[in-house]
Amino acid sequence: MTRPLTPPADWLPLLDAHAPPAFEVAALAGERVVVVAAHPDDETLGAGGLMRALHRAGARVELVVATDGEAAFPSLDDPARDDTARAALAATRRDELDAALAAHGMAGVPVHRLGMPDSALDADVLAAALEPLLVGAEAVLAPWTGDPHPDHAAAGRAVAAAAPVTTTRWNYPIWMWPWLRPDDDGIPWPLARVHHLDADAREAKRRAVACFVSQTGPGPEGAAPIVGPEVLAHFDTGTEVVFRDPAAGGAPAERFDDLYATDGGDPWETRTSSYERRKRAVLLACLPREHYRHAAEPACGTGALTRELAARCDRLDASDAAAAAVDLARAAVEGTGATVEQAALPDAAALPAGLDLAVVSEVLYYLADDVLAATVDRIAEAVEPGGDVVIAHWRGWPAEAPRDAGATHCVLLDDPRFTALVTHVDEEFLLHVLRRA
Repeated sequence: MTRPLTPPADWLPLLDAHAPPAFEVAALAGERVVVVAAHPDDETLGAGGLMRALHRAGARVELVVATDGEAAFPSLDDPARDDTARAALAATRRDELDAALAAHGMAGVPVHRLGMPDSALDADVLAAALEPLLVGAEAVLAPWTGDPHPDHAAAGRAVAAAAPVTTTRWNYPIWMWPWLRPDDDGIPWPLARVHHLDADAREAKRRAVACFVSQTGPGPEGAAPIVGPEVLAHFDTGTEVVFRDPAAGGAPAERFDDLYATDGGDPWETRTSSYERRKRAVLLACLPREHYRHAAEPACGTGALTRELAARCDRLDASDAAAAAVDLARAAVEGTGATVEQAALPDAAALPAGLDLAVVSEVLYYLADDVLAATVDRIAEAVEPGGDVVIAHWRGWPAEAPRDAGATHCVLLDDPRFTALVTHVDEEFLLHVLRRA
């Protein structure tokens, strides 16, 4: 039975309603970006315009193709046939991919062809092959893990398993568009980003897609095209959507140990950058009270904020999970009366009882969901009613973080134990002051 196809027009109301932010192409200029495809043409259909834009912006784009797509037509499985037809189709699809890259002005992009079995892609085997190829990549684009094609979903899972914690993962859907309905509960719209193709990019993508004649034209013995006109229409809208695939388990503690062991011991330039100085100034200006009796600052880092905060507190207990950060912070606060201990959230040592101020900056978005929930509970226990809680986070999205600043702040903003007093939003960071109810 033929699967009913969803027309492109059905997606427009959902795209308009969710209005995904634009994918920040310029942020990856000069960075290494690996694009993973289960079959030749996946990358062109799902993310060809974005891949071209990244390449033109100066990103160092590489392509990994798991299979040669030799199983595209079931009729070639006839036991009466030998493997010649499948081998010929594989060779054709390899040539088509080369032509498509040239059509996008990307003929020099490195292509890693893994030659794995088509229509039987093993996520674990693929993950092992991807691990060395993803080392040092700042970003990776892979098929969406929820895509209804099993090879696409397997490729997405393999990337999630293989990518380093420092690599930002993005998923591009393909068969989602014609095979799913826009109101499907599994589509992660809050994680979506959109890339709009200009006229030149749309024409380049049309030329690239047209190179895959084996998929867009009749198959063996007159079989219907794999990607017929009704399906192709989804990839000629001038819009591409990708989903962020966030780190599920939170940032590992050793990641921060490694960071403080490099970059001069100040990986975020907290003592010197204008961003950090401005954020500290805004945070201190937003404190509702001139002076606090007992404050805590978990994840204090180098102690740059701790030193300034100490002047506003009778007692300030700062802490960090990284031993190197604790040493730096202790040196920074010497003579201020503040104390710095090694402790990780949600430990009570990081948020002792009896607080009238807790300042939690640039750490909550790194926590796994269960650890974040326990930390919010600990904040509610440690801060006395009427006390203040300050949360501040960069509005970018660190590769190691399970969520961005907005989603992180919503966890506390939606909690009835806290009432928002101050909201500060600018292009670089998000800050809220909450009062413990």
